[in-house]
Amino acid sequence: MGAKSPKSPPVRWPVVAVPVVNPSLNPVSPTVETQSTGRPRRRPARADVLAIGAYVLLGVVVCLNYWVDVNNRVSSHLPTDHSWFEWLFSHGAYSLRNLENPLFSTQQNAPDGVNMMANTSLLGVTLPLAPLTWLLGPQVVYALYLGGALAATAGTAYWMLSRHLVRSRAAAFIGGGFLGFAPGIVHHANGQPNFVSNFLLPLIVVRVFRLTEPGRWWRNGLVLGLLVAYQIFINEEMLLLTALACLVVVIAYAIMRPRAARQRAGTFAAGLGVGGGLALLLTAYPIWFQFNGPQSYRGLQGGVFHSWGEDIVAFVTFPRDTIAGTEAVEKTIGMTEQNTWFGWPLVLVCVVALALLVRRCMVARILAVLVVFFSVAALGPEIRFNGKLTGIGGPWSYIPEDLPLVEMMMPTRLTLVTTAALGVLLALAWDAVAGHGRPPVPAPRAPHPAEGSAGVSEPASSSESAGLGRRPRWQQAVGYAAITLAVLPLIPTPLPAERVDPPPTFITSGAWRPYVPDGRTLVPVPIPSNVHGLSTLRWSALTQHQFPIPAGYFIGPNLDGEGVFGAPNRHTSTLIYRSMDTGELPELTDEDRQRAVEDLRFWRASVVVLGAHPKQAVLRELMSALLGEPQRVDDVWLWDVRDRV
Repeated sequence: MGAKSPKSPPVRWPVVAVPVVNPSLNPVSPTVETQSTGRPRRRPARADVLAIGAYVLLGVVVCLNYWVDVNNRVSSHLPTDHSWFEWLFSHGAYSLRNLENPLFSTQQNAPDGVNMMANTSLLGVTLPLAPLTWLLGPQVVYALYLGGALAATAGTAYWMLSRHLVRSRAAAFIGGGFLGFAPGIVHHANGQPNFVSNFLLPLIVVRVFRLTEPGRWWRNGLVLGLLVAYQIFINEEMLLLTALACLVVVIAYAIMRPRAARQRAGTFAAGLGVGGGLALLLTAYPIWFQFNGPQSYRGLQGGVFHSWGEDIVAFVTFPRDTIAGTEAVEKTIGMTEQNTWFGWPLVLVCVVALALLVRRCMVARILAVLVVFFSVAALGPEIRFNGKLTGIGGPWSYIPEDLPLVEMMMPTRLTLVTTAALGVLLALAWDAVAGHGRPPVPAPRAPHPAEGSAGVSEPASSSESAGLGRRPRWQQAVGYAAITLAVLPLIPTPLPAERVDPPPTFITSGAWRPYVPDGRTLVPVPIPSNVHGLSTLRWSALTQHQFPIPAGYFIGPNLDGEGVFGAPNRHTSTLIYRSMDTGELPELTDEDRQRAVEDLRFWRASVVVLGAHPKQAVLRELMSALLGEPQRVDDVWLWDVRDRV
């Protein structure tokens, strides 16, 4: 194009003040003025495609053991949670097929049902994927989604870093990969896909910090509200952690840049008000239903998770599901989730990176605040060291156990914010080593003098920009090697899986249909639960909820309204579980037989079914003593109780 005529009036573009991260060790102004050029958005580069492809491949590797026999394998670490989430995928498919309220289900814990909003229902995933569940079944969709969610989280984190923080695509790749496949995230992939479904969180964080853009608070607020509302239907706990992290970032920024914070507070508050209002409007009823609908509860009985603080030694321990980890280490650390488990090389590299960057980079200082604050807060009510309680009170010892919301939180999970901060730090460190000799993202452009806004720091001078030269090759080699050697041991290995028996042919073929009329329940033996009845819970999941079952694996209210796992045991359930534990038939009385009929009547049972099971002999003897001799139908023992209940 030809040069612009000197007589032409200057084109003035709106000016936006945006924070700029300095990834080098050379000082650069923390805030610059940038102009909207009106140019089209950049198309994905080849590096972007390669990065996403690598994340997808790693997601496949993590789930590899499931694909060996996807229909008959579950997590060997958390088989109960794995089966629960298979059940959830079927719940989404069932709700959409029958146009039923997805916030509640009567297909588990019949006749009382389950409040799905009060459980980890993953509705934001299971409903959109319902057609796939109809076509492929919940086992296949579970494995597909698990790997896909890991890769998608890494992908959106890569986008956030490459478009808003660093120039080096390699730096964004390292940081995004860590955010998507960090030890704590991969550990939760063992049966808890809700904690790997973090692909919206980088988008939410970016949108929060764009609320300060002048003139765009309305649009940014609307987008933020939509993202937050959708995240509520994926994982509320991770959304809460993200909100806490953003709050700490805003407070830290206000302390470090009080003048700029005051000037942007109005725009930020306006956008936040729009976003919060829209999110509340869209989710008001589901949230009300969660806390006030049928089968809702108040807190967890006994604050069961309140004492789960992070072990100090866990920070420098290699996690189990990585190339450097072993199963033996779990016996040392004890019963805590592997939410940190960074390994000592990564901790050492991050400490050095912070020491070098924190004086010259405001974002590094904010990351340091996040790491320290959330790592300390995650220690729980009593300090643990190498698997042993020390008797030293932790930060949670000063928090009442019955404090609303806090009583349901698990302190160790606060370190997931630490994980996110370290992922961003790794990207900054790699970008600093690269030393591109050009300013960081977004590239600053000098505004027209008339467009400047008071109180906003001036752009970096040309002399400062020119000072960002490439580092000597030996420094780059040392830096790249240090980061690479710290991250390599944390590359995840395929998740451990174990085989489970498929449901009986009587169930999968639909031979049960003549025995279970509408409004009645099929009672599998053992009664479904999170301990004894895992296999029978899968009967419901793998048939996509074609019949209701009693009890199950969920969180619901006890008689006092406190949350407990599963339904309160009825007399017959207790007899079944006791027989399984002892392997012997207890002494039975006429009262036991009468109470068994009462339980069947409460469950609205029409048939009791016993399939293949390691404890089949004693269970058949027990149920025969309670209900009489069964009939053999296909591959199950069956008691038709319609004439009695």
